[in-house]
Amino acid sequence: MHDEPFTHLCQPDGGKSCAACCGIYNYVDSSRRALVARLQRRTELFHRDVRTTTDLPSFSGLIRAEEDQSRRFEVIYCCEYVGFLDDKETKVGCLLHPAQNGGNDLRDVSFYGRELCDGHLCPSYSFLNRTEKLALIDILDDWYLYGLCITDIDLVKEYFRHIGDLLGETPAPARFRAEAVRGIARRFFEFKLDWPFRSPEVNRFGRFYFDGAQHMIRPIDYTALGCERSRFDGIFLSLSSKFRTPEELREAERLLWENISALAAAYNDASRSS
Repeated sequence: MHDEPFTHLCQPDGGKSCAACCGIYNYVDSSRRALVARLQRRTELFHRDVRTTTDLPSFSGLIRAEEDQSRRFEVIYCCEYVGFLDDKETKVGCLLHPAQNGGNDLRDVSFYGRELCDGHLCPSYSFLNRTEKLALIDILDDWYLYGLCITDIDLVKEYFRHIGDLLGETPAPARFRAEAVRGIARRFFEFKLDWPFRSPEVNRFGRFYFDGAQHMIRPIDYTALGCERSRFDGIFLSLSSKFRTPEELREAERLLWENISALAAAYNDASRSS
């Protein structure tokens, strides 16, 4: 069941967007640096060379010839028509969309076609609740990080579950607009970019390992570490964690607890001052 009418998560506001369903994070090198270079080049070529639909096949061929097409997960298509939608490069999305082409819808030439692209709602739209959606939209203002996080349902739900358990209530989305609360929450989601215990394996994305057309979840071997399963196991998996020693595990737990407890304290301060 969906919530009340809600802004699509792919284009939530004027300052960021998500194009994960177009496969931008499925390239073996889906680092920010690599994606920015891809999207800048595509956007430049599209605006320079595409005048009518007859120009699109040559554009597609050029992009596919120029770019490294190596993918993590073979069955997820990486669309060549994703680019930057604004001059400031704060929003990513479909260069074929009518909003980018004076009302002309060019999406029929894409792999998925206009009808599927137009009607698609990602799993996050259905499985994240109202608090989680609205709070994340307020917390993150960077397209790259927003796309990584809004599509990681387990990471988002686990974080807000731990916060709710500590507060003793479901957090209110409006509280995350307070700068202190927002900053602490943003720091947690930035672990997606700089988590010190991330597995170096290139075929790993979040909790999933990929092997050609197969994907799997490889659990953390707490027995080998001589430890019990961590209460933060769900978050650790989403952060692609790999621990070599019990000390690394304890340090990872400390980092998460420090953030969650600081968030709860800042949240309570914001509630008292409102």
